[in-house]
Order: sequence, then structure tokens, then C-alpha cells
Amino acid sequence: LQMGIVIVDVCSVNLLATIDIEEIIESEFPEVAVIMNSCLSHCGLCANSAYAHVNGKLIHGKTVEQCVDRIRAEIKKELAVYA
Repeated sequence: LQMGIVIVDVCSVNLLATIDIEEIIESEFPEVAVIMNSCLSHCGLCANSAYAHVNGKLIHGKTVEQCVDRIRAEIKKELAVYA
């Protein structure tokens, strides 16, 4: 049985870094790794909205809550591939 791994990359200066995104996501999804990066090179987007990469796919939201909900949805889609 192959275990699916999902990587969530977060910019350390993004709005998402104002909450404990690592704890929130990793406690909910043990098979997910949240990686904090110094920069993901989306500075215009980063300055104005919450965003992250989920397995390389850009996920963003107008608010932190909206972004986290979208991250959860994308994680579930990614994990379904391995189910």
C-alpha cells in the first residue's frame, strides 16, 4: 500500500503565517507536511491575500479562513488519488 504525501508550502511573511497553519493542517491531516519558506516568489499576491502551494498548485483566498478551507479541499482531492 502506497501512502500519499501532500506538501503544503507557505511563505513565512504571508497572512497564513499569522496563524499556526502547521499545527492546524498537520493535526487534521497526519499525511500532510506543511513547509514554511522564506519566499515563494508570488510577492504581489502574497502582499494582498492568503495563499499556499498544495503539491505545487497555487491555492489562495481573500481571507485566511477562506484560504485554509480551500487548502483543506485541495488536500482532500490530493489524498483521494491515493485512497
